[in-house]
Amino acid sequence: MIYDIAGLRINIDNKCAYTTRFCQAYVSEDQVSPYDIYATVTKEEFLEEKEKSANFSDGYIENICLYRSICRQIPTLGRMLLHAAVLEYDGNGYAFLGKSGTGKSTHTGLWLKHVPSSKIVNGDKPILQYVDPQFIVYGTPWMGKEGLGCNSKAPLKALCFLEQAKENSIKKLSNAEVSARLFTQVLLPEEEENVIATLDLLDKMICNTPAYLLKCDISEEAVKTSFETLTSTAYEDRK
Repeated sequence: MIYDIAGLRINIDNKCAYTTRFCQAYVSEDQVSPYDIYATVTKEEFLEEKEKSANFSDGYIENICLYRSICRQIPTLGRMLLHAAVLEYDGNGYAFLGKSGTGKSTHTGLWLKHVPSSKIVNGDKPILQYVDPQFIVYGTPWMGKEGLGCNSKAPLKALCFLEQAKENSIKKLSNAEVSARLFTQVLLPEEEENVIATLDLLDKMICNTPAYLLKCDISEEAVKTSFETLTSTAYEDRK
């Protein structure tokens, strides 16, 4: 079955019905034209993942392997996976990043509560494409355990790294600071040409996308702090 994901035609060769249901919203109307990527899972890859995820169904395990296959192939096509929760507001995308447990889901949930016109593009594993001079962020079927996201895209306007704190503050990060934080949030492929392409994309992101460190609690004030800096809009004027 061919799917339209992140501006690409992706032929997913799955054996279990899980992925067919999982990717239903992305099925291409054109099942005849050539595709850009072919994704399948070898027996060895499946068994290796099954050892790590013994309590999950075969369909779920195959699905994980398929997305990994896709993400390892896309860098030479100008795209990469980013571990982030991405919100869209007023037509622009804002990526919130951090280690597991730092509050990405909590903070984006606060945005949804207090900024009514905001929406989740992808809650965990969006794909980004570089279109000079900026990145476009795409929703994908792989949205994290909360399953928040949609089949949409938006220009990426800023990165926002999160840290828990008792007081809310935000500051712009230097390129060196962004580099140290960003490399842990991407999937490095195995093939040399895709590794090189990923590093090039990361360099473009560091140089062209403003990035901030938000130290925050779980209050509306935290939303106000990030909202005003990221969108350059007064919180009182939010839509």
